Amino acid sequence: MANTPSNMLPLGTEAPNFKLLDTTSDKQVSLQDLKGAKGTVIMFICNHCPFVKHLNAEIAKTAVEYQPKDISFIAISSNDVENYPQDAPHLMKLISIEQKYTFPYLYDESQEVAKAYDAACTPDFYLFDANLKLVYRGQFDNSRPGNGIPVTGEDLKTAMDTLLAGKKINEKQKPSMGCNIKWKK
Repeated sequence: MANTPSNMLPLGTEAPNFKLLDTTSDKQVSLQDLKGAKGTVIMFICNHCPFVKHLNAEIAKTAVEYQPKDISFIAISSNDVENYPQDAPHLMKLISIEQKYTFPYLYDESQEVAKAYDAACTPDFYLFDANLKLVYRGQFDNSRPGNGIPVTGEDLKTAMDTLLAGKKINEKQKPSMGCNIKWKK
């Protein structure tokens, strides 16, 4: 279990567009298809990472809470499935059902989307405003596997609440921490 921090893409960066396979619907979807009217959360996750498993239930709950407020959620897995077969698309679909995801779980086979977002770890969270400009990137909250801190989603929720209130989000943001993305050789 490697402790890899986020790269912290510069605030104000425009969300790189993509078209990827949604493993839950078996359809190709784009960022333009999925973006939210008030905001869009893009998170790089995977099936096997203990950091993601630790947050999964609260991620699903947070999405259910904020989707009616016009913030969309998009999960992307970019891991090398040849060397990490537990992250394969057919298993992503099973995880999506098991975890009751109400958002698409996309497969970035080429890893080009992860590179475009400068994603480094799973989980890695990005919040974009209505114009797809980056306003938050970093951790879900301070909880990590084994540290005894409850999973609340506090950091991401504070950013979303501030965005919805039309206020400026604090630029002092903590990087996420997790397993490194499993890059192809």
